[in-house]
Amino acid sequence: MYLHSLTPPKLVKKKVKIEDSWYLQLKKEFDKDYWIKLSDLIRKNYRSKTIFPKPALLFNAFNSTPFEKIKIVIIGQDPYHGEGQANGLSFSVNSGIKIPPSLLNIYKELQEDLNIPVAKSGNLQAWADQGVLMLNSVLTVEKDKPNSHKDIGWEFFTERCIELISSKLDNVVFILWGKQAQALSKNIDNKKHLILTSVHPSPLSAHRGFFGSKPFSTANNYLKENGRKPINWLIK
Repeated sequence: MYLHSLTPPKLVKKKVKIEDSWYLQLKKEFDKDYWIKLSDLIRKNYRSKTIFPKPALLFNAFNSTPFEKIKIVIIGQDPYHGEGQANGLSFSVNSGIKIPPSLLNIYKELQEDLNIPVAKSGNLQAWADQGVLMLNSVLTVEKDKPNSHKDIGWEFFTERCIELISSKLDNVVFILWGKQAQALSKNIDNKKHLILTSVHPSPLSAHRGFFGSKPFSTANNYLKENGRKPINWLIK
């Protein structure tokens, strides 16, 4: 059974500007001490430093993929730290931006797995629109300082998101690349969901098990076996 009536009536005076079905699931988080401290710190950082992604894209993953629409979750580390790259979706960059090495390896595996040509654009919005939640463990980063917002509180939030998906939805595919993403497997019920793991697609590790892992066809086969529409992985 899938969750019914997740979308609430029109919500007013939301404490956080996030898609309605996600707000319904997460509203208790926004009253917790860690969130109050985190949001205050992030606001100060946006005012005093160059932080990515832009504030309007901070919750792009949630706004692009409503809670009840989730079919697949792909976990990233933190946003890209270069100018113009981060767009709020893990592994994704804005159109016109050079495709980062890890994403290029993802495309190469996709081509080997499903014979889908390597895309010229690195914008993965089309996946998010189909139900692929592209969530980073940490949602912000300071310019040119990778992992600069690690351990400031985002992990509490994203772990709670994973717990909610695991407990309230059925037959979701969790794709966990690398040790940091795999650490979240403790928050996932593997009796009702599929967990796919491999090394990270980074050039430093991709040849040690990412290439040849066939996550895209495996995920689609699982979705079809459970009566769910598969993902069209083609990026135009």
